[in-house]
Amino acid sequence: MMNTILNINSQELLLNRFPKSNDKNLQAWDSADEYVLQHIAELNLDSANILIINDTFGTLACALNAYTLHWQSDSHIAKCAVEQNLEDNQLTPNITFLDSLTLPATAPDIVLIKLPKSNAMLEQQLHQINQVMTPNTQVIGLAKAKDVHTSGLKLFQKYIGETTTSLAKKKSRLIFAKPTVSKFDDNAEKLVSWPLEGTEVTISNHAGVFANTQLDIGARLMLENIPNNLDDGYAIDLGCGNGVLGLMVAHENPQVTVRFTDESYMAVASARLNCENAFDDQDRFEFDWHDCLSNYDYDQADLIICNPPFHQLKTVTDHIAWQMFNDAFRTLKHGGKLRIVGNRHLGYHIKLQRIFDNCTTIASNSKFVILEATKP
Repeated sequence: MMNTILNINSQELLLNRFPKSNDKNLQAWDSADEYVLQHIAELNLDSANILIINDTFGTLACALNAYTLHWQSDSHIAKCAVEQNLEDNQLTPNITFLDSLTLPATAPDIVLIKLPKSNAMLEQQLHQINQVMTPNTQVIGLAKAKDVHTSGLKLFQKYIGETTTSLAKKKSRLIFAKPTVSKFDDNAEKLVSWPLEGTEVTISNHAGVFANTQLDIGARLMLENIPNNLDDGYAIDLGCGNGVLGLMVAHENPQVTVRFTDESYMAVASARLNCENAFDDQDRFEFDWHDCLSNYDYDQADLIICNPPFHQLKTVTDHIAWQMFNDAFRTLKHGGKLRIVGNRHLGYHIKLQRIFDNCTTIASNSKFVILEATKP
């Protein structure tokens, strides 16, 4: 694998994405990371308790390892990345890892928040910061300049206080918010809920979940083609999101145990909530915040269903789908089936044919296709 070196503030750091890649364009940091690290260096801090949010591959954690760190992310892949990069750089910082629904126990001196992919997620995270900040907390947002919008700045003003932005540097910008807003009395997250058409089920989503206000059109086609011929056994909803596909597998196959797994903590939490709301018997369900099916046992699943992503952050890539399909092949029993939905143009049938040596088209429309492969 190609090694990528970041030289910043008299430090030389070996940093890689997770999983590691030979693509030189997929480095583990961007100019927003560099901008905020230079700003922190200029503060000349002897010590500080820093809360880092949305550190995509651990660059901030590695570069700020001399401070007391609380590191929060919704992404299990990001957590794997920071652990790997800390190990590769032989760093042992004072760091506490937090999932995206857990707040630090102590008030931070500085909060560094890399803007997330949606305003819904940003609002949730700023609401959390509001609960732990003090008047002396420095809240600093960082992002590419093109991703800093008026709507996001208004959220900083709503939940933190007076907000200004820096000049753009290398096409990135910093956001400075001064805590002047009182703590919100309602410290509970506001879930998004919507009825699943054709059923009596209400789907609830945490802020960070894909398609968190309605059923996406690929999942809609998959719901029309859920297997219903399993008398018992074990099924996995891989990359489960809010769990809607696994819920329908459980509904159509009442004797089957279903495991929901996703690299998003909020996705797994949403799936758990939706199972609790839809079924009385919770012993049938398992939940796992995990990187695909890495470290799962061989030959254990009868069915795996999947709506694979074709991007990591804002980078279009097929490596996640490759990992999902290879992990599924290992995890399925002989005769077990992987059923996926994907955009027609992605050519997933070629990957499945290469891995499984078979692939069947179950259904299709003008945009999506349902494919099934059986482990020989």
